[in-house]
Amino acid sequence: MQVRVLGCSGAIAKDCRTTSFLVDTDLLVDAGTGVGDLTLDEMACIDDVVLTHSHLDHIAALPLMLDAVGSRRTQPLRVHALRATIEALRAHVFNNVIWPDFESIPSPEAPFVSFHDISVGQVLQLGTSAPKLIEVLPAVHTVPACGFAVRHATGGAHWVFSGDTERNAPFWDRVNALDVAMLVIETAFSSREQALAERSLHLSPEVLADELSHIDPSKRYPIYITHTKPAETEEIMSQIETLAGRQVAGLAQRDIRWLKADGILTF
Repeated sequence: MQVRVLGCSGAIAKDCRTTSFLVDTDLLVDAGTGVGDLTLDEMACIDDVVLTHSHLDHIAALPLMLDAVGSRRTQPLRVHALRATIEALRAHVFNNVIWPDFESIPSPEAPFVSFHDISVGQVLQLGTSAPKLIEVLPAVHTVPACGFAVRHATGGAHWVFSGDTERNAPFWDRVNALDVAMLVIETAFSSREQALAERSLHLSPEVLADELSHIDPSKRYPIYITHTKPAETEEIMSQIETLAGRQVAGLAQRDIRWLKADGILTF
């Protein structure tokens, strides 16, 4: 399985694109601004999108992508998300005010997009040429949210993505029961902004360390840091490295890496 990192930033700036991952060629995990780096042919190959939540940095490119390739598709793009996320998209994006209602364009019988409810704990099978299993994981955020664990339907280890979250014991309970190839987890704010991180239900370096201490000590896999705010990325990286150097529980002896756009994760 291959995961192409289209965007992994918590906001935009030069060379900073917001959250989106392309799994193989046909599955998009979140639809942030990184989707804009795909060619029209690449976008047209995507059959399914799974969304962690409704915040703009995770859905911004979805309406634009539909506009770009909807007419080239023979079937609607299938968007899988929590019911609250779908309701937000219908009410605030595809409402014929912000953007056309592509559930009824070009016709209700043959629309550009179809929405499909998911729930935490559910396992989806998506993809045809290379079927994948996607388990919906719990997240704790300011809006209903989730994470995902993705693997090939035939077996193998999981690519796990936390989505946007703060402290989340049920997430670790489930992750510890999975065969994990790698974990992508957010750390949006520096320690200097820890109060803001807690208010907005994001992680900061100290809280990240505490969360990672929930990983079963026998489990070893790379941990990629994502969703850093561009103005704080270097500060966040430095603080995590300092905590790891001090052997702080959760970061000590862990393989911590920095996620970069345009990177390829293969497992």
